[in-house]
Amino acid sequence: MAAEDSRRTQNPTDWRTPLVVLWAGALVLLIALGLRHAFGLFLQPMSIDNGWGREVFALSIALQNLIWGAAQPFVGAISDKRGAGRVIFVGALLYGAGLYFMALASSPMDLYLSAGLLIGLGLAGTTFPVVFGVISRSVPPEKRSAALGLSAAIGSFGQFAMLPGALHLIDYSGWKMALMGMSFATLAMLPFAFALLERRTATGNGHPPKFRALNSREALSQAFAHRGFWLLSLGFFVCGFHVIFIATHIPAHLVDQGLSASVGTTVLALLGLFNIAGSYLAGWWGGVYSKPRLLVFIYLTRSLVIAAFIFLPLTEVSAYLFGAFMGLLWLSTVPLTNGTVASIFGVENMSMIGGIVFFFHQVGAFLGGWLGGRLFDLTGSYESVWLISIGLGLLAAVLNFPVNEKPAPRDPHPALS
Repeated sequence: MAAEDSRRTQNPTDWRTPLVVLWAGALVLLIALGLRHAFGLFLQPMSIDNGWGREVFALSIALQNLIWGAAQPFVGAISDKRGAGRVIFVGALLYGAGLYFMALASSPMDLYLSAGLLIGLGLAGTTFPVVFGVISRSVPPEKRSAALGLSAAIGSFGQFAMLPGALHLIDYSGWKMALMGMSFATLAMLPFAFALLERRTATGNGHPPKFRALNSREALSQAFAHRGFWLLSLGFFVCGFHVIFIATHIPAHLVDQGLSASVGTTVLALLGLFNIAGSYLAGWWGGVYSKPRLLVFIYLTRSLVIAAFIFLPLTEVSAYLFGAFMGLLWLSTVPLTNGTVASIFGVENMSMIGGIVFFFHQVGAFLGGWLGGRLFDLTGSYESVWLISIGLGLLAAVLNFPVNEKPAPRDPHPALS
């Protein structure tokens, strides 16, 4: 379906080659995801200094993820029609503003508006659906899954590389200055936005299009009538629950169990480090094996890893092993889920359709982030949320098993211009 992309430019003088697009998109993910991955380090110092329970910070992160997900289909539709570069530029500015005002937050409402609203909107413009959309439109179908896996792997490196810097800033300058520094770091995404400006052409890759491009309404109708769309979406809900609950609460959970704060930071770093390999391998294997079957394996294995973590004795070593094994499974679902969306529905409206699937991910993220804080404040323990996580992993495996990657029917006759 390479010809379906009506926006790929084949002008040999254009410096925005597929390789440039791949690296620019990957570096945007590196910065955006790397900064986001450090938020769990701020839960305890911000809560203690402001006299808040853990639910306040947890709710702000939950709102962030919900707003991110709710905005994503609309942001994705704009990206599909107007190009990813413009969306990423605005998203980076909103992200930076959110971090800046988060540093100044002195009330729960301040935190909800900054960490929740502004950063949520900023993430919607700088992360997977938008970046994966432009990359998918730039590479041929046979290389798409590997390209998405590679970009996710490079983005994952940011989760590993930025954590020590964030922890250093918190330890030596305080959490406010750390957030200020992270705010200025978002500006590094702006130059890459120019490399992701998409240009429209009449025939895309220089050949007559094989399929009529669907408009947004037609694409939505097709997706909503497709069983695989709903199964992928519900499975991705579980991914969001797992990722945000663990990323937000694992540092505090380990401290509660008598381990040092540095252990929690190391676990987060290991999640990012091993996610590099996990995301890359998932993308590569997705080009060889059935992507839905790989998703089944990932969700089943997540449940096993979580069960081992909570039922076996907790030590520094077991915490590090949890970080490593969970890291291999961390965002490996993302290139596989998005690759399946592209296989079924094509790439013309991928950012919008992928954005809706991602909305389900973020609803799960909202519940994982908020429920972790809520149930901890009620019970003094995270045990119930860990058990919920195990059950949801098993459910996601069941949901992804019947998904078929076969392309949805398309009109073989191109629209007349």
